[in-house]
Amino acid sequence: MTTEIRVPALPESVSDGVVVCWHKQAGDMIRRDEALVDIETDKVVLEVPAPADGVLEEILFMDGDTVISDQVIGVINANGSGRTVMPAAETIVRTDSSATAESHSPGPAVRKLIAENSLDPGHIKATGKQGRITKGDVLSHLDSQQQAAAEKESTPVVRLTPGLPEIEEDRPQKRVPMSRLRARVAERLLQATQGTAMLTTFNEVNMAPIKALREKHRDAFEQNHGVRLGFMSFFVRAAAEALKRHPDINASIDGDDVVYHGFCDIGVAISTDRGLVVPILRNAEYMSLAEIETDILEFANKGRSGKLSMDDLTGGTFSITNGGVFGSMLSTPILNPPQSAILGMHKIQDRPVVEDGVIVIRPIMYLALTYDHRIVDGKSAVTFLKTIVDLLEDPASMLLDL
Repeated sequence: MTTEIRVPALPESVSDGVVVCWHKQAGDMIRRDEALVDIETDKVVLEVPAPADGVLEEILFMDGDTVISDQVIGVINANGSGRTVMPAAETIVRTDSSATAESHSPGPAVRKLIAENSLDPGHIKATGKQGRITKGDVLSHLDSQQQAAAEKESTPVVRLTPGLPEIEEDRPQKRVPMSRLRARVAERLLQATQGTAMLTTFNEVNMAPIKALREKHRDAFEQNHGVRLGFMSFFVRAAAEALKRHPDINASIDGDDVVYHGFCDIGVAISTDRGLVVPILRNAEYMSLAEIETDILEFANKGRSGKLSMDDLTGGTFSITNGGVFGSMLSTPILNPPQSAILGMHKIQDRPVVEDGVIVIRPIMYLALTYDHRIVDGKSAVTFLKTIVDLLEDPASMLLDL
């Protein structure tokens, strides 16, 4: 009896994915629900579990191959004996001329690239799993060939510096394929700049009240809720309250219509090794600080381990990004369409400010609100951001719903 391994159902906004890595080889014994293969989409890396016990009889798509929703990518034999199945009529690739162990042949996309450039697979250094040649290996090999040809046709560049010996200038380069996530982010950013009327307004907030509140209750909060009390939960609460008071900010354009959302699904930008992802805190207007901090921590852990699901990243009516964790003093965040606004947080810095005619030092953070001027007027954007500032500078009234 055989069982097909299929690509999981992908959302309508995601047309295809790329096979990143098979965790098993053809012929390996596998158990049901065991991690079998990773598939990268525009948004997340999907971990496909084994649908049944048995032997991985055949792998139909190799690392780097493009696949679509519900496509068969492998076969499991429930009655298999563990025999390794090698695809027929495919070239065995060796990592170097002295290799003695056979390695898996490259996928169709890689073989096509090799054929188009009339390359000898035996001369390509393989870095993939089990000695398999990847697309990046082929591109690196092509770069090496081009660099060698250029060196033969030109003399070395020499920089002459008075009083110093002649130095041959070394200008190394490295070319790697853009990841699906990075390519999608680039596409979305370009789409946002070309398809919206972005404008940014700024304000500053005195973080002393929140810092004092955190300092006073930090240990008790962590002991009672098992999670650290950060700044982001205060900003999420303030944004949710401000969105309720200014519904035009919590809206989006759909064709010729404006859609006003009666809920606050707030996306929080999280940095991962693969790039920036924005998981969604759904119905944030009903969440406590502890619930917000818990969900953000869970999203961060899932993001760094590649476990975020499509549902975690789909939707959202407003976004918050914090460049301050990297030291940013001021920036203009880019919209995440079809959302109409995004809030940018920045580094907290002690600054001199005037209060009641006296110069004092306060921990100040600059805030930036980028909005789509097609749907949000300047007055609405400015008053919305001022509402957030007022709520943050008086956190007790925000937490007590005053």
